Amino acid sequence: MNPIPPKNQPLSGNAMPRFGGIASMLRLPVVNSPEGLDAAFIGVPLDIGTSHRPGARFGPRQIRAESALIRPYNMATGAAPFDTLQVADLGDVPINTYSLEKSLPIITGFYEQVLNADCIPLTLGGDHTIALPILRAVVAKHGPVALVHVDAHADVNEDMFGERIAHGTPFRRAVEENLLDGHKVFQIGLRGSGYASDDFDWPRAQGFTLVPAHEIWYQSLAPLMAKVRQQIGGAPCYLSFDIDGIDPAYAGGTGTPEIGGLSVPQALEIIRGCHGLNLVGCDLVEVSPPYDVSGNTALLGANLLFEMLCVLPRVRRR
Repeated sequence: MNPIPPKNQPLSGNAMPRFGGIASMLRLPVVNSPEGLDAAFIGVPLDIGTSHRPGARFGPRQIRAESALIRPYNMATGAAPFDTLQVADLGDVPINTYSLEKSLPIITGFYEQVLNADCIPLTLGGDHTIALPILRAVVAKHGPVALVHVDAHADVNEDMFGERIAHGTPFRRAVEENLLDGHKVFQIGLRGSGYASDDFDWPRAQGFTLVPAHEIWYQSLAPLMAKVRQQIGGAPCYLSFDIDGIDPAYAGGTGTPEIGGLSVPQALEIIRGCHGLNLVGCDLVEVSPPYDVSGNTALLGANLLFEMLCVLPRVRRR
């Protein structure tokens, strides 16, 4: 019988100061292949789909740097992901920074290799355009998926400046391409101003459940997440988290901030409430470091990605 190889562990702050060493995600090994991995962190440094403030191309690098503070055991939930999962950092997708059209198939092809190795991708964005090519790869393996989507915006525009692909259109394109199981889609945290009621009416017409931010102010989201788990059941599920779903008081480093958003504890409740879902992929997008020189938005993004790792199937809770 071949011995089981040891699981990768984040580099301890007692072995190397947290301000030293290679700035990989959670200070994990950087590898070139998804083979043998249960989950992997992947950067997609693309922001040419952005409609307002750019800078999300720098998100993956800054999130990795801020993740140095995170330790391997989740004190709140008891999750110990590195006990049961083999996890590494797969680096960044080599997108074409001059062409959104050419970047999409590059992203899809990268994720197809990851998913074909039975590795669950955890994505560091990048703007929200990247959800579409990732979903194309996910659905090629799993079929149409349920979706938990946290965002200030529904991202279901018909087009933006006449373009059908941008960070405000991915979930309309996903519906058109039959990538989503519409009656198992939850959009949480929507708010702000718009051009017409279609921003909310269209997704509802597809069967989506919309949870506007103002309906959940000052509330625990544990009951909502119980409903999410009941309705999605065991279906393959993708979690897409736009950092602007959180109020800009906590996450100002993003391209399209909207006041009146979710609190950080609510964000944690959402992700922790995904425990028990059949998560087949997750992303954290729209962190734009130039708009938060403190690094707090990227630090928050890094912690939310760790929380996503902690709710993946097969993660042990002590």
